Amino acid sequence: MSQVVNQAAVKRIAVLVSIGRHPVSGVPRYSRNDAAALGMASELAQRAAGISIDVIHAADADHVDNSALSATLSEYLALGAASVTLIETENSQDVLPALQAQLQAYDLVLCGSRAEGGAGSGMLPYLLAARLNLPLLAGVIGVKPGKDAVVAQQYLPKGRRREVSLKLPAMMTVHPLAPSRLRYAYARLRRGEIRKQIFAAHATHTVSVCEPVEEWIVEPAKAMPRKLVAPEKRSGHARMQAATVTESRGGKVVQDGSAADKAQVVLAYLREHHLVDY
Repeated sequence: MSQVVNQAAVKRIAVLVSIGRHPVSGVPRYSRNDAAALGMASELAQRAAGISIDVIHAADADHVDNSALSATLSEYLALGAASVTLIETENSQDVLPALQAQLQAYDLVLCGSRAEGGAGSGMLPYLLAARLNLPLLAGVIGVKPGKDAVVAQQYLPKGRRREVSLKLPAMMTVHPLAPSRLRYAYARLRRGEIRKQIFAAHATHTVSVCEPVEEWIVEPAKAMPRKLVAPEKRSGHARMQAATVTESRGGKVVQDGSAADKAQVVLAYLREHHLVDY
């Protein structure tokens, strides 16, 4: 059982959550990366006393009335969130101003690295941290309270790790490989609630009449044909010479024989260069 610290530098934690997508069926679900951020905040609250956690989601007003949205956000309640704050923004409005107004008084902001649906560029944490004037630490896989800061374990390439002491207030993005120990409980889903807030854009942001409204069109990605290219086995010097000197590449031209014979030659070439596995 973890030891509880009486005093902690962090008092209020905000966890930003998004709507995920099942990798096979595409059905809306909770985001695993955001759920790991929620689990990280819960572990931090268990180690230090007096920490409150707020789970926040901002969405366009066109999607707020969707029953799938409420059902998906309810899954965060089942994972341990006491409540979820749903911020409704105006149609075709960026969620950054709404999140900026909501996150003014928090000591620590946690979120996933990127959304599983939509653009998924991963730029929202960086743009939000710039608006809030907060330091941002990316790739966090663990966090623990310190005396006047928090100590985060950061994921580095090639399996390396390092501990970073970060003064508060601050913002962190959770690495997709961060461990998540949350357990789904239907009783918590029934006990929790989703609170809706309406963000008025005209109160904080003025849109010019001539400013174009950018509309996004979301559609499934189309499968593109993969070119079968034999791996290059020549040295770098030989490849540089081939770029300036015309030479034979060792190809074979088959003009005689039936269509089946010619197909066998092509199949033998593909098997020789391991381009097919049959």
